[in-house]
Amino acid sequence: MHCRRFRPTPLDRRQLLQQAANGFGAVALTSLLGDASYSAPGNRSLDPLAPRKPHFDARATSVIFLYMDGGPSHVDTFDPKPRLDKEHGKRFPGKVQPTQFDNVGNVLKSPWRFRQYGESGLPVSDLFPNVAKHVDDICFVRSMTSAFSEHTNANYFLHTGHGLQGRPSMGSWVTYGLGTECRDLPGFVVLNGGLIPPGGLDCFHNGFLPASYQGSVFKQGAVPVADVKPAESVPGAQAKKLELLRRLDAAVVERTGRHDALESAIRNYELAARMQTAVPELMNVAEESKATQALYGIDDEFGNTKIYGRNCLVARRLVERGVRFVQLTCPNPRADRWDQHGGLKEGHETNAKAVDKPIAGLLTDLKARGLLDSTLVVFAGEFGRTPMAQGSNGRDHNPFGFTVWMAGGGVKGGMSYGNTDEYGYYAIENKLEIHDLHATMLHLLGVDHERLTVRHSSRDMRLTDVHGHVVHDIVV
Repeated sequence: MHCRRFRPTPLDRRQLLQQAANGFGAVALTSLLGDASYSAPGNRSLDPLAPRKPHFDARATSVIFLYMDGGPSHVDTFDPKPRLDKEHGKRFPGKVQPTQFDNVGNVLKSPWRFRQYGESGLPVSDLFPNVAKHVDDICFVRSMTSAFSEHTNANYFLHTGHGLQGRPSMGSWVTYGLGTECRDLPGFVVLNGGLIPPGGLDCFHNGFLPASYQGSVFKQGAVPVADVKPAESVPGAQAKKLELLRRLDAAVVERTGRHDALESAIRNYELAARMQTAVPELMNVAEESKATQALYGIDDEFGNTKIYGRNCLVARRLVERGVRFVQLTCPNPRADRWDQHGGLKEGHETNAKAVDKPIAGLLTDLKARGLLDSTLVVFAGEFGRTPMAQGSNGRDHNPFGFTVWMAGGGVKGGMSYGNTDEYGYYAIENKLEIHDLHATMLHLLGVDHERLTVRHSSRDMRLTDVHGHVVHDIVV
């Protein structure tokens, strides 16, 4: 029997160091593994935004999505239809599909002249004289279709691959699959020019993916992100507050177990602290040369050109820092976006004036810096417009055939793919769906769209659902 009063003799300092030597190394290793710079790439449990290897060699590492809110008219921008000129004012001879609105008018020719540009000789209307100079780097997809003719559902479809809210945005899928190369900024950033699309913030939502993958919306103005500038009256006070929060959060996790919402909140606080240094530096475009600012139209007299030009420049600075997916929304034209059911000429000219010079500046700058090869630039609205007028001077929604374009990131430039009919109403050659656009975008990023899945509601979910084909003909 042992005496109950027996107590082991405490270790002296020398014995402690001898027996616990390996333990000190493990403590240091734990600290290093908590840093994405040292931890294994792709370990979502340590850092959900840690960079991960693609399925195969990627042509692009970042995406800049130029979203044209409201649906620009393809027959007035990048898909010329001479038959509209010949039959202007006549009754449309084909079947008119039911869309959201009535008041179907006669055939309406384009108010703008199309001219050929570049070595490829591709036609672009006078709405985009600056973008037109870059046609040899652009692939115009003239046979895109959508399953929806109403803005909100069409926006969900374009952004998430599904016509109802609740699914992850393509930016969320991209960052879920690949993480991000930037530690101090979100992996998916939305630069709000003044208009949030119909459908709201759900267009940038993470859906059933972990909350770390939702889009972070940067607003216009001196404070793009709320509380990005610390209000610190006592030196070191914020650091002490963050340390207290860290300890409290760790205690809750230890007591309740791992939970996505809680852990995402903790990581968001940590990212927010790093952003307080990174965001002001990012948004300080004044450090760019005067020539660069002028290239983007930041010195333009038109206020919306300044807004969009600044956002295009910030988009370049974001991908330069390794941010994976950047989306730009349009400035508010004080009219109706690109959605001209009436006043086509004035409305489209106002919208084009806001974005033409900045987009051209972005393409020029990316190419000059060697970033266009690794940056996929996508220009798209949720649908196109009809070849017949709505009333006398507008165009209705047309999801049956419209144009999007892509540049850089492994896309063949100086070409058009697919065609609509002689009126520009229906896609008739190489007809594509939004799922095909998403599959091709992921392919250029080195991701197999059929393998990027998440188990949800007893089913493997993906951006392209059970659809989508990579358009290899437009890939270098």
